[in-house]
Amino acid sequence: MIDVRAWAEYVVEWAAKDPYGFLTTVILALTPLFIASALLSWKLAKMIEARDREQKKKQKRQENINKAKRKKE
Repeated sequence: MIDVRAWAEYVVEWAAKDPYGFLTTVILALTPLFIASALLSWKLAKMIEARDREQKKKQKRQENINKAKRKKE
């Protein structure tokens, strides 16, 4: 079984002995996650914009239908 306490002590000791190496390793390990997060955020923003455009389009169409109905009456 993995001893979490011993592993945590090792990481703290490593960070104390070589802070620049530790930070470099942490940044390199997290970079792919930051890139994935940015990509997913961008895709979500595009999806929201497309949904908003579609809703505006439907609303305008419905307003035009209502105008046409009022003119007939």
